[in-house]
Amino acid sequence: MENGRIFFMPDIARTPLHAEHVALKARMVPFAGWEMPLLYRGIIAEHLYTRKKASVFDICHMGEFELGGPTAEADLERLLTQSVSSIPEGGCAYGYLLADDGGVKDDLICYRFGGLTAGRFGREAPRGKPRGNFAEPSEAKNTAKEGESFWLVVNASTAAADAQWIKSHLSSGTIFRDLSSATAKLDIQGPRAREEMEGALKIKLPDLEYYHFQRLTIDGIACVLSRTGYTGEFGYELYLPVGAAADFWKKLLAPGKILPAGLGARDTLRVEMGFPLYGHELTEKLTPAGVARGKKFIDLNKSFIGKEAVLRAREDQAAGQLVGLRLEGRMAARPGDEVFEGERKVGKITSGLFAPSLNVAVALGYVERQLAFSGQKLGVRSRGKNLMVEIVELPFYKQGTARHGGPGGKFEARLPVPTARVGQGNPKFETNPND
Repeated sequence: MENGRIFFMPDIARTPLHAEHVALKARMVPFAGWEMPLLYRGIIAEHLYTRKKASVFDICHMGEFELGGPTAEADLERLLTQSVSSIPEGGCAYGYLLADDGGVKDDLICYRFGGLTAGRFGREAPRGKPRGNFAEPSEAKNTAKEGESFWLVVNASTAAADAQWIKSHLSSGTIFRDLSSATAKLDIQGPRAREEMEGALKIKLPDLEYYHFQRLTIDGIACVLSRTGYTGEFGYELYLPVGAAADFWKKLLAPGKILPAGLGARDTLRVEMGFPLYGHELTEKLTPAGVARGKKFIDLNKSFIGKEAVLRAREDQAAGQLVGLRLEGRMAARPGDEVFEGERKVGKITSGLFAPSLNVAVALGYVERQLAFSGQKLGVRSRGKNLMVEIVELPFYKQGTARHGGPGGKFEARLPVPTARVGQGNPKFETNPND
């Protein structure tokens, strides 16, 4: 990056923090069309530091779309599985973008703003591989009608296809802007994230409840600060202009309290929490019926694209259910490994690794619904070996601080999870403080 511009290799993109990662001697790897840091000091060290203190992750590769206008909410209700009308201003909600057949095109988070934000984060720019060289744009006039607007934060690997799909399903009164090329995203995660972030940036952060956000100005830079997270720990997502990313990164690291962490630790942290990853637990070949643990993620009281397929999948007992699997030792199962009950194949592993917080190997995978209950013993064949596994309740790691760090440190209720065996009809939902 130079003078606020992002430069690209012929076949792979780089975030505005690429030079910072190289200077820190990060191990760089290709990921979703981007060159990203896998690790700095080591995956386990970065994982444990995030669980105990605070780490910063470069998440600039993800996409951000803005939708506004009088028909934006109605269009999003039809496009997304979560209830959009129930999101309060300053709130956000996780859900799915589905194809007509119910397959998952992406999982994403929808933010509700009180007005259009493009003048603060940039004008629409084409997205692809490569996306091109874009300078941080100057203030732009909003051409949409005044009123509410929404952000969609989407996965890097699906951003271009998401934009095409969404735009093809919008009413004439809805304005779409791709803010991705002008927006940087830093995730500061860990139980000490607020204290260390306030110290590094010399500011007082606002009290934010879980899955809420606020616009704020830091050192004259317009930002958006949210609390969603992908690690299970208390933390923030900081959205800011691309041209300010390197400066903020350096400020966060300068006191030595917040340390950088790479994609490797991000993956071990999310697996310990049982969070799905697009391309592993979520694909266009599967509906989200087997993965969604809470009714907040799929609102069956409204119409949305793919709903009929989701309803059919919910009633199909032969369909797979995503479960957590705990292995007996440190040897991990790998994605694609088959799961067996005796000699009968009953499922497949989607993610598997050694869980640093638990000192044991764990995995996520789909199994037949009649077997998807805690305590069920199964086998996994991996690299010529038979591994014994047991289905356990998710998350694997139950001491996460994500929902315990609201205003005044009060406890925040966790998302609904099924409390009945999956094979015994549709599960009921209740608030489970251990989720």
